[in-house]
Amino acid sequence: MNNLMHLTHRRLKLNATIDSGLRQQLEQYEQQHVLQFWDQLDAEQQSSLAESLSNIDFAQLGELFAAASSESSWAELAAAAKVPPAKTLEDFANAASFAKAREKGLETLRGGKVAMVIVAGGQGSRLGFDHPKGLFPIGPISERTLFQIFFENVKARGAESDTTIPLYIMTSPPTHVETVEFLKQNNWFGIDEKDVRVFCQGTMPAVDENGKLILESKGSIFRSPDGHGGTLKALEVNGCLADMEQRGIEHLFYAQIDNPLVQVCHPALIGYHVLSGSEMTSQVVRKSEPLQKVGNVVEVDGVVQIIEYSDLPEEYARQTNDDGSLKLWAGSIAVHIFTADFLKRSVANADSLPFHRAHKKVPFVNTEGTLVSPDAPNAFKFEKFIFDLLPSAKNAIVCEVDPAEGFCAVKNAPPAPSETPQHVKDAIANLHRSWLESAGATVADEVKVEISPLFATDREALAAKIEPGTTIDSDKYFDA
Repeated sequence: MNNLMHLTHRRLKLNATIDSGLRQQLEQYEQQHVLQFWDQLDAEQQSSLAESLSNIDFAQLGELFAAASSESSWAELAAAAKVPPAKTLEDFANAASFAKAREKGLETLRGGKVAMVIVAGGQGSRLGFDHPKGLFPIGPISERTLFQIFFENVKARGAESDTTIPLYIMTSPPTHVETVEFLKQNNWFGIDEKDVRVFCQGTMPAVDENGKLILESKGSIFRSPDGHGGTLKALEVNGCLADMEQRGIEHLFYAQIDNPLVQVCHPALIGYHVLSGSEMTSQVVRKSEPLQKVGNVVEVDGVVQIIEYSDLPEEYARQTNDDGSLKLWAGSIAVHIFTADFLKRSVANADSLPFHRAHKKVPFVNTEGTLVSPDAPNAFKFEKFIFDLLPSAKNAIVCEVDPAEGFCAVKNAPPAPSETPQHVKDAIANLHRSWLESAGATVADEVKVEISPLFATDREALAAKIEPGTTIDSDKYFDA
């Protein structure tokens, strides 16, 4: 009886809270429909729904839904766009320039001033892999996971510089628990646990085409991760920026988990970033064709920014220089270096990262309480993009990388024409073959090779370990 009385009292208290507070707010913003199944919920479900609703900024949500599209300005921006300050492959091939940048980068690393952040909130759904994408096996011989490849790179770069590179990993609500369990089971791949922080990004509610909140179930609101731009706020609210400050970190190397070719904490890249006085340096590839689906890094009126491929009018995408090369050639690959001071300043500025609206398919509970999976986009999700920090960064530059050396993301299941697991495995094997051949080794045709960063982090490090004239006539994995 006492338990029943307690439950009844708790239910009445919750109903009173809704009536006096949230219910009035829901009516003000015409969102009362989210309570249509309230009486069918138990006390715990009511409490959860009330808490979820109390955390929603309804005024902001309404503004985001009502925000006018800025599509009309893209043509004007594109007309004024030019390539931003850049370090090209020619700079990296220049021995004197490269050596100076590499030494500066090594000095910065040796000083313990660099940390690494990996954005790893995505699931492997598009790969037919029902786990966090970081758990996906991608080593062409070793079957190492994406996480293992990144962890080994961070550990090896730190060992090269006789320092520790702290590692910050951003997950999402659906991937967080499994990611932490996986990393613990694998002993953090040899990195001291105190030097790894796994934190979860925030979420945003979606709305339907009338601006109404979407019920994921009778007692829960649909929410989705707030985009890779959510990294900034998540680093702050989870204490990561404070941890970096305590450690004396001055630069943060940022990458996304789906690209195993990332040149993790590359000394020359860090060196060019530091020597340029850049607050945000972005690694880019030279676009292979005008309409390639990558963000276009441009400079407009002295401000560096990104025009997404979907927003760049084709006539400007196809513009060429006198020698026939693309005028807007710099394609973003989501690899950046930030100064810690810039990130702290950006956190304090609420407008530093605007939300973007995306029209998506979102399952919803209808008025009959049935879950519906729509066949066409029916809702708007709101996300932030990390590259939107570029316009407010001082002395922002881009650094070019050969795609074969630094960019091949795994995104699609076969039979997609690109970015499949096999495509990426081949890219890893081909890159490592080129390292061996440049070191004077001979690799037989059809032979696969794979090199762990614990054996060699790059072609320069490998050259010191391979005897010229070495012949490799069967598949070989070079491990520590």
